[in-house]
Amino acid sequence: MSLRNDFLWGASTSAYQVEGASAEDGKGPSVQDVKTLVQGTADFTVSSDHYHRFDEDIALMAKMGLKAYRFSIAWTRIYPKGDGPVNEKGLRHYSQVIDTCLLHGITPIVTIYHFDLPAALLDAGGWKNRATADAYVRYAQTLFQRFGDRVKYWLTINEQNMMTLCGNAVGTLEEGEDACRTLYQQNHHMFLAQARAMSLCHAMVQDAHIGPAPNICSIYPRTCAPEDILAAQDFEALRNWLYLDMTVHGEYNPIAWNILRKKGIEPVILPEDREVLKAAKPDFIALNYYNTITVQAPGSNAKQENAADQQTGTTETGFYEGIRNPYLGRTRFGWEIDPVGFRTTLREVYERYRLPLLITENGLGDEDAVDENGEIDDENRIAYLSDHIVQMQRAVEDGVDVLGYCPWSALDLVSTHEGIRKRYGFIYVNRTDEEVLDLRRIPKKSFYWYRDVIRSGGIRK
Repeated sequence: MSLRNDFLWGASTSAYQVEGASAEDGKGPSVQDVKTLVQGTADFTVSSDHYHRFDEDIALMAKMGLKAYRFSIAWTRIYPKGDGPVNEKGLRHYSQVIDTCLLHGITPIVTIYHFDLPAALLDAGGWKNRATADAYVRYAQTLFQRFGDRVKYWLTINEQNMMTLCGNAVGTLEEGEDACRTLYQQNHHMFLAQARAMSLCHAMVQDAHIGPAPNICSIYPRTCAPEDILAAQDFEALRNWLYLDMTVHGEYNPIAWNILRKKGIEPVILPEDREVLKAAKPDFIALNYYNTITVQAPGSNAKQENAADQQTGTTETGFYEGIRNPYLGRTRFGWEIDPVGFRTTLREVYERYRLPLLITENGLGDEDAVDENGEIDDENRIAYLSDHIVQMQRAVEDGVDVLGYCPWSALDLVSTHEGIRKRYGFIYVNRTDEEVLDLRRIPKKSFYWYRDVIRSGGIRK
């Protein structure tokens, strides 16, 4: 089986990580603008200056042969305070971005919310306040009204599971003894916001396609001991199925719910919530994939993995403990590399839900540098992406319906907690964490390699 004729070969970015112009043209501050940064990393005031250079950047994407560009809209460019008066300058900007994509034959895939909650809403209680869900729905409605004639692919919330499970890594964790309960109440309100937005999109946008964009991966048990297998199932339920069961079926995964109940952190659900959640139906499942995770039964003797960020080991006391997989290599930044796990993940998700899958992130963060010839030789990235594309193609041969592949990222951007030095892009941006420099764009070796992959319709092996 080959890939679809209309397969969406693309690449991805997010607004706060790539745009810059953090206080221009009426934009209000988001949580990313006001958070405490990791020492030595760039802030988001300039980022990669995509806000001013989108024409140049999209022209380069077209030269690379992209069929799709997945980007996010900054909530605070549309509603500077999260709600209230709309900012027409922000709407005009994204209208121009969308039109530029279409001019180059690139399908826009729009993420409504990507980690950048308006700071004013955070001050009013953030996602633990149900009013934030109302504000999100009004914001989504505005996007559907203004852009629905041209945008047909929509993503509701980027990595909702990471905002809940790894709030310390992405800046959403609150302090206090009720922090975990608060996180799962926030999570429930995000479920409601997403469900209402999906239903609204189908009512407002002709030929709309909308779905979630969680971070999903296969979970391995350390051994074939039954206790390790139970631990892997518990983590899989809490990391993956809690979010996808809710999106597809409109109900909580029973194993995940039981874990929340046993820990006393289950959210409050109002009677009317269930009807809202049940009514929403996604058209596809988007997912971000970087690596798999291995866990063991709690109390095992094997050394646990330290949870540094959202892609490394994690532990839930009494249920599972994260551990390093000795069969997998690692990136320079410590993330395990598992192309075959990409195939198993796609198979698991498709077999469970039978909805088309759209890959919205997959990529290698590395410390790229310009050589004496003014070029960037990123063979490590080419090898990583090549291995993953081959496994994606094998998943398609297995019977998985994949809509497209949009790796992270189209161009270098400021990583959420590791700065610009952790580069993912096909296009190099000339700046460092310490200096903005001239922001010159330089296609990397992977740029030309990916162009050839797209031209050939995949990798032939």
